[in-house]
Amino acid sequence: MKKILLFAFCLSLFSCSSELDLHPRTGVTPETITPNDLKALENGMYNNVQNDPKRESWIMFDIIGGNVQGSSTTSKDVINNTLNPLNSIIVSSWKGYYSALYQVNNVLAIAEALPLDEDTRRIRGTAHYFRAYIYYSLVTRWGDVPLLTKNTLEKPSRAPKALVWEQVEKDLATAHEFLTTAKSYYYVSQDAVIALQARVMLSQNKRSEAAALAEQLITKGNYALDSFEKIFRKEANTEIIFAFENLTAESSNTISTLFYNYGHPNKGSYVYAPSKEMLELIGTNDKRRAISFGVFGGQDCINKYPSGQAGTDPVIISRIAELYLISAETSALDLGTQRLNAVRTARGLPEVHPSSQAEMLTLVLEERRKEFLAEGFSYYDYVRTNTAKQYLGLLDYQHLLPIPGGELQLNEKLTPNPGY
Repeated sequence: MKKILLFAFCLSLFSCSSELDLHPRTGVTPETITPNDLKALENGMYNNVQNDPKRESWIMFDIIGGNVQGSSTTSKDVINNTLNPLNSIIVSSWKGYYSALYQVNNVLAIAEALPLDEDTRRIRGTAHYFRAYIYYSLVTRWGDVPLLTKNTLEKPSRAPKALVWEQVEKDLATAHEFLTTAKSYYYVSQDAVIALQARVMLSQNKRSEAAALAEQLITKGNYALDSFEKIFRKEANTEIIFAFENLTAESSNTISTLFYNYGHPNKGSYVYAPSKEMLELIGTNDKRRAISFGVFGGQDCINKYPSGQAGTDPVIISRIAELYLISAETSALDLGTQRLNAVRTARGLPEVHPSSQAEMLTLVLEERRKEFLAEGFSYYDYVRTNTAKQYLGLLDYQHLLPIPGGELQLNEKLTPNPGY
């Protein structure tokens, strides 16, 4: 009965879609689980976090960050069309994050009831990392959001974003305590936790903390800047810290089909083309260009996810280039310049020598936009640095995403973001 009530709660409160039915191993009550079930429990959690928010969620900040355009619309049209309370991408992302959160909270409740050993420590650490990642995704999109660390039948209101950030930091600290190394970068490790901690600190403008965490991974020696061919063609590389493997058997996460047309060998639906600005920004002398863009059927396509309709490209969460650019933005100017130029020279570009932190920020934002095209960074980079009006022409209210209209109807305690 408890399981039925929790499922009904999730369905009615957050309009959770049928993903909750697909992996019942993560939707059972804690008292029915034994240590023999842990592997299935763990696999199901990875699956839910990867797939429930839907493929567009991973590139949301490119869609509304000026990096893409439609076949007959500009990047600004795409931004305005997407930032709508009834837009399907907005709706499915909200539903998907809370669907995944439901499963992660359930895994934590189950694992906490079992003896603490190597397996339960890994699973608890992974669950805390995933909950932190989910709430990072929620707070950077919607600001104040319902904060649920346990599944409940109560209708929640929106918690202040300061409390959400506090919970993200708390979950990451716990994840760091439980996790160690991982058997491959397709599994959450302590290094993945540190990488996300650095991003979280940067997002809150906690510059010294962000710099220290970034430097911890840069100087550790386990990672090095690598070629785009290796990173985005599923070759062994020294760059990736954590990624979802995104296998055909487990995934509905076909990001790739959004970017290719039928002229590509693996075909696609060509929903998004690279914006004219991005095509100009990443020049022909930039080693990233051939992997960032390709011409198929006479049309420019984003070329980082080559599987097309198969949709089997890894979904990269953290790689060492991000830590270099976090350090560049938050360290003292001398060290920051070294870190920025390390990325630039690795990508075939000449060194730069900023004379102020303001100039450094301008250069870092440009480098991040080139480096992380179609990896989900651009929009929030401009929002968090208060440059979204300058670079994207956003209106004040567009610095947050709209709460989906259906959620406002289902839960009277939710309030809309101003302006929508």
